[in-house]
Amino acid sequence: MSYALGLDASTQSCSALVIDPTAGTVVAEASVNFGERLPAYGAPSGFIPDGRGGEVHADPRMWLDALELLLAELAEKCDLGRVAAVSGAGQQHGSVYLNQDWHDAVAALDPSRSLADQLGPCLSRATSPIWMDGSTREECREIADALGGDAEVCARSGSVAIERFTGPQIRRFAKLDPDGYAATARIHLVSSFLASVLCGADAGIDRGDGAGMNLLNIHDWDWDPDLLEATAPGLRDKLPAALACDTVVGCVAPWFRQKFGFGAEVPVTVFTGDNPSSLVGMGASRPGRVVVSLGTSDTFFAAMPGVVSDPDGCGHVFGNPGNPSGGAMSLQCFINGSLAREAVRDRLGMDWEAFSRALEETPPGNDGNVMVPFFRAEISPRVDTGGPLMHGDEDFEDWRQPARAVRACIEGQFVNMRARSRWMKLAPEVIYLTGGASTNDAIAQVAADVFGARVQRLEISSSVALGAAMRAAAGSLDTTIAELEAAFHSQAAGKAITPREGIDYDAIEAAMDALL
Repeated sequence: MSYALGLDASTQSCSALVIDPTAGTVVAEASVNFGERLPAYGAPSGFIPDGRGGEVHADPRMWLDALELLLAELAEKCDLGRVAAVSGAGQQHGSVYLNQDWHDAVAALDPSRSLADQLGPCLSRATSPIWMDGSTREECREIADALGGDAEVCARSGSVAIERFTGPQIRRFAKLDPDGYAATARIHLVSSFLASVLCGADAGIDRGDGAGMNLLNIHDWDWDPDLLEATAPGLRDKLPAALACDTVVGCVAPWFRQKFGFGAEVPVTVFTGDNPSSLVGMGASRPGRVVVSLGTSDTFFAAMPGVVSDPDGCGHVFGNPGNPSGGAMSLQCFINGSLAREAVRDRLGMDWEAFSRALEETPPGNDGNVMVPFFRAEISPRVDTGGPLMHGDEDFEDWRQPARAVRACIEGQFVNMRARSRWMKLAPEVIYLTGGASTNDAIAQVAADVFGARVQRLEISSSVALGAAMRAAAGSLDTTIAELEAAFHSQAAGKAITPREGIDYDAIEAAMDALL
């Protein structure tokens, strides 16, 4: 019996999942929280606090120490000698900067010394900017200006120039520390850095993760010469190759075999980003299955039937790691998620039971009472309304109809989500609903009604690590992503929720557009 191992280097922790692909079971899992287990790095939430000018960085040595702790813990729970395939994922957009000693050092790791001790001197930049970093507004504007505007950057890379994306971060480093940039021989993403360490050789960047850099052209899935030139001098030579998602980048290095008992010649499939990996782990790597995560911010992501970018520049396109032929996935974030739902609940003095009852007691369409439920600045679309906008009965607009206000909020959220995701050209067959609010039947019914698709709740923990393990198994063992998705994406108890017919949500969308 052969196992597959999936690794997940997220913002706050490093986790692992071992699966038995034949039995369709999870064999073992482990996790190392950075703040709890590695306090010496001064990153209680996984990043160094109080950065200047919007900087949010982490120390790459912390990730290396966590990887050691994680595999030691995992080796106590299962026989890593039975692992026959490995892959992983890293938090998207984070970047690691390495000097000319990197290639030799990673290829000659000494089992008597720690990873951080051996690879720390290879860092040409002591810390790594991560996805939370917002310090590159000027660099985003410069890149867009060089390409002729945001629309051109988006059409090429799948996103407008985004502050947290890797390209603008590289440009800022090259401007502020030209000597440090000149001393940089290789720039890795978090994912490709850890894959390189695991196989003891410089690994390439998965196209799915590479698309989150404002550097990769999503039409030919390779580095875009114009974006590279607009970002920093000599950048092409500093980047690894962009690879298809099923590429084997090497085998588990002797350092890990001696320390943790891995077998010889265990293939390592190129690591990807956490969002693309989660798409696979949630069983949604083929078009028609949409994942909607209802959290602090709501997130909508799906495999795309073609490769298109958002003409409004609000959504993002990454590579789909479940489609080695070059398929794409979309992702769009809505800031006013649970923050808006909680704001309505609190304003009306309700608990969640009363909130659900209000949804159940009001008719679909809400008798024409409409809310744009933006309680803070939104990014899909990019507007700052100063608060929610309402249109309807006078009592409704004055918040004297609590039940209608609740329905208007939830309908407004899903109608806005439907409108802003239309560019993806999807035909949803099923909405996989996850996150805190997904357990609410009344909210799930609104999602089904608005999208005209079946809604199914998911119970999947560790979807990023699971997606990585599934990709490892599909890449090197005798199975496929489709077979693994069927075996591992477990649905929550309870029946699916089906859409009701005859509800005119187009009218609500038109009314919301008029308010905006």
